[in-house]
Amino acid sequence: MSTEKIESEGLDCDYALLLCKDEADKMFKQLEEEVVYSTGEDATVQVFGKVHSIPRKQAAYGDAGLTYTYSGVTRLACTWTPTLEYIRDVVTNTTGQTFNFVLVNRYKDGQDHMGEHRDDEKELDPFCPIASVSLGAARDLIFRHRDARGKRAHRQIKPVKLELAHGSLLLMNSPTNTFWYHSLPVRKKISLPRINLTFRRILL
Repeated sequence: MSTEKIESEGLDCDYALLLCKDEADKMFKQLEEEVVYSTGEDATVQVFGKVHSIPRKQAAYGDAGLTYTYSGVTRLACTWTPTLEYIRDVVTNTTGQTFNFVLVNRYKDGQDHMGEHRDDEKELDPFCPIASVSLGAARDLIFRHRDARGKRAHRQIKPVKLELAHGSLLLMNSPTNTFWYHSLPVRKKISLPRINLTFRRILL
């Protein structure tokens, strides 16, 4: 498996095709049947004290009893499904890293999106990369340096854009989530769904 190294100031990522098309197609179909997504209050986040609906479907799976808190909401991990467990093991065998939690995001089309954020929660093992597996429609992921965001930007550091292909693996290595925000912006021309799995190691 050939890996592309993506680097900038404080940004360290590895990108590769993890699954061939036939296997990626099979994994997508099985996840569509297995994953149960959050509803009601569990499908919200808090931003600056206000509650917002998540503009995509989301689910949390992992080892028994694990919880993960982000954006003011605590998620209790459901038990691994067979397909999530299989993909986790493929990622572990490929990277040499172990993971005990996965956040599943389903984007029904290009209108579903994810705002700028960092995965820098205190529960996460800072020495373990976050492993992002993409299935379905290819979407752009945009990295933006914390010093080059918004009206208070005081440095000119170019954003980094990646297209995440069907069956691909992106490793976000330390210290990426300290210095860089990432987002999945709206892409109105995309009509097909995408499932993203972000495998993490939560400190016990």
